[in-house]
Amino acid sequence: MATILIADDDPAVRAMLRPALEQDGFIVREAADGQAALAAVDHVDPALVLLNLILPTMDGWEVCRRIRAERATPIIVLTTRDAPADQLRCFDLGADAYITKPFSVRDVVARVRAVLYRATDPGRIIGNIIRAGSLTIDLRSQSVKVGDRSANLTSSEFRLLAMLASYPGQVFTRVELIHRIQGHAFTGYARTVDTHIMNLRKKLGGDPSAAEYILTVRGAGYKFSDSTLQLPTPPRSVRSGGGMRCVTHGTTYDRGRDGGEAGLKAGT
Repeated sequence: MATILIADDDPAVRAMLRPALEQDGFIVREAADGQAALAAVDHVDPALVLLNLILPTMDGWEVCRRIRAERATPIIVLTTRDAPADQLRCFDLGADAYITKPFSVRDVVARVRAVLYRATDPGRIIGNIIRAGSLTIDLRSQSVKVGDRSANLTSSEFRLLAMLASYPGQVFTRVELIHRIQGHAFTGYARTVDTHIMNLRKKLGGDPSAAEYILTVRGAGYKFSDSTLQLPTPPRSVRSGGGMRCVTHGTTYDRGRDGGEAGLKAGT
C-alpha cells in the first residue's frame, strides 16, 4: 500500500484527511512542521506528500524545493493562498498539483489517486496516441482527428487538449493549465485559457460528443470527461503490434516502444 505524508500544522486538517485516505487504502503519516516533514520524507519515503505552505520551522515552499532537489516524490499543495503568483511559484518549485482551502475531502483523495496513477503506473508515459471515442490525438505529429476529419489546432490549443486528455477526470485550474502549456516565463492573464477552450470546442464541434469531452467545472476550471466521472483505475494492457495498448475509462493509450512525453512539451 502507498504511504501518504500529510504535512500540515492544523490538526483538524490532518484528522479530516487521514480517515478518508486510510479508507481508500493508503497508509498515512503526519508532520506538523516543515522540519518534521523533511525528516518524515527521509524516514518513510512516502509515495506522495500533501503539503501546506504555511508551516512552523520551515515554510512549504522551502520544503517543496528541498524534496524536489533530491527526489521525484509527487507533491500536492494544500493552502489558503489562492493568488496566481503563489500557484505559479509552487509549480516552478516542482509541485504536481495545487488545492486551495477550504476543500472537499473527496476531491483531495481523488487528486491523490490521479497524481499517483500518473507518477507510478508503467502506462503513464504516453508515446504516440490518445483515443477517446471518435477523438484521436497523435502526440508525435501534434495532430488531432475527429472521426475522419482533421482538426486544425494551434500549438497552444494542441498542448491544452493533450494535457487535459492525458488526465481524464482530473480538474485543472486556469493557472495550472496556462503554466503547463505556456511555461514558467509566461506572464499573461490566466483567462487566456478560456479563449483556447472556446476555440477547441468549436474546432472539435464537427462531432457533438467530441465537443463535450472538455467540461467546465464551475468555480474550479476544466477537465477532460471520462464516462464514470471517477479517478482513472490502473489500465489493462494488451500487446498491440510493436507496443502496448492501455485502456482506462474508455480512453485508449497506444504506447510505442520508444514512448515518451515529448509530444506534450514540443512547440511553443
